[in-house]
Amino acid sequence: MKGSKKVKVWFPYAISMLYAILFIYAATSKLWDFQQFKIQLGQSPVLTAYAAWIAWLVPITEYALAFLLLMDSTRYRAHYATLGLMAMFTTYILLVLNFSAYVPCSCGGVLEDLGWTEHIIFNLFFIGLSIMAILQSAPNKTLKATLL
Repeated sequence: MKGSKKVKVWFPYAISMLYAILFIYAATSKLWDFQQFKIQLGQSPVLTAYAAWIAWLVPITEYALAFLLLMDSTRYRAHYATLGLMAMFTTYILLVLNFSAYVPCSCGGVLEDLGWTEHIIFNLFFIGLSIMAILQSAPNKTLKATLL
């Protein structure tokens, strides 16, 4: 196998593993301190009414995506779902930062220590990785040509 073909195979795989680690870590840290996570969601001006079920939905979704990213048969579609989830997280942050007086951070683990600018940069970096993984593993050339 030539070098460029190895990169095309291993690069999306490496991104999948990185995302799986991120999602497992984030979901576990949310569940580890579940009551605090739920309280922080309840303090959100956007999510207050839905905090109870979102507190379960987010970590379950993160675990599910981590699992789907680890399987060859679901990895490509999981990258699209991952892109969507990260875009939703980023959109939520931007909305709350721009339209709310109080901005609670309901992220888990070390991500809680990031400032909002760093958090947006972190999310945009991972969104970029998702896009690269999708383009690298696209099943046909027409899709790649359309997206590029």
